[in-house]
Amino acid sequence: MLEITVEERAWPLLRPFTISRGTRDVARTVIVTLSDGKGRTGTGEAVPYPRYGEAVEDTVAELEAAAPSIASGISHDDIPRLLSGKAARNALDCALWDLEAAQTEKPVWKLAGLPRPAPLVTAYTISLGSPEDMADQARHNAGRPLLKLKLGADAAGDIMRLRAVRMAAPHSRIIVDANEGWQPDSLPTLFAVCADCGVELIEQPLPADADEALSRIIRPVPVCADESVHDIEDLPALRSRYDAVNIKLDKTGGLTPALRLASTAREQDFEIMVGCMLASSLAMAPAFLVAQLARWTDLDGPLLLAEDFAPSMQHENSVIQPPEPALWG
Repeated sequence: MLEITVEERAWPLLRPFTISRGTRDVARTVIVTLSDGKGRTGTGEAVPYPRYGEAVEDTVAELEAAAPSIASGISHDDIPRLLSGKAARNALDCALWDLEAAQTEKPVWKLAGLPRPAPLVTAYTISLGSPEDMADQARHNAGRPLLKLKLGADAAGDIMRLRAVRMAAPHSRIIVDANEGWQPDSLPTLFAVCADCGVELIEQPLPADADEALSRIIRPVPVCADESVHDIEDLPALRSRYDAVNIKLDKTGGLTPALRLASTAREQDFEIMVGCMLASSLAMAPAFLVAQLARWTDLDGPLLLAEDFAPSMQHENSVIQPPEPALWG
């Protein structure tokens, strides 16, 4: 018999976090704990994301309603039949992996048939702001090897932001995320400026339901699908539009489908990025395993929080160490 506990958490941010869709000063997550009644537990954290029509309250309610079905025991393949929300699936799937690790006394990477995880460099996100503000953020983080710029406000302003950040952090690698905020007629100019500034990846420049223009434009910098990709079924339509896909567990519905998506994407010659929502180390730990298969890692959520889950993942100048078993997996 399995017992499920569902908890909502609010994590204050170090500073307001702004993207093209708005500003937040707190990260709201849902944490699931599974217990097998023998002193062994598993935990998972997920972020219901309004962009995908999900809310914390609905996620909590759906998980609690599924408790009787979960109690008799479940497999990873049962989860999509029990839950419709991707965040709910993610929290439960990761909790189940963690529980299985406790029950078998084997780390999740072994259970999943993955190589032993190694330290990774994560991007550090520069929140959208004025060119001066973003340059100031970049200057304070110029020692980090990889910076991710939130753009998508307006083309002229984004060009100024790009150039200001490049001057403030001349030695950092840069990726940018427009969060669906650019327009097709601005892409040639923006792409050219990105190339001139040494940007190595552009995330989701156009809205997911209006990204066909990407198939008709020269891409001097690789372009990565984020909001446009959730599942394996999305990949065929993206081949002419994108060079890479951003895999997030809250989009796929957990570690299990995220690993399947990563494997299939690689088979179809997509580069892989592994990203995150604003969440604690508990959410980063399972994503860290998928990131072992990626070219770009963006798991800086805990670095943007005023407090973190304890125990937490260890970071040093954006280098993340593999999670300790006491945290997850």
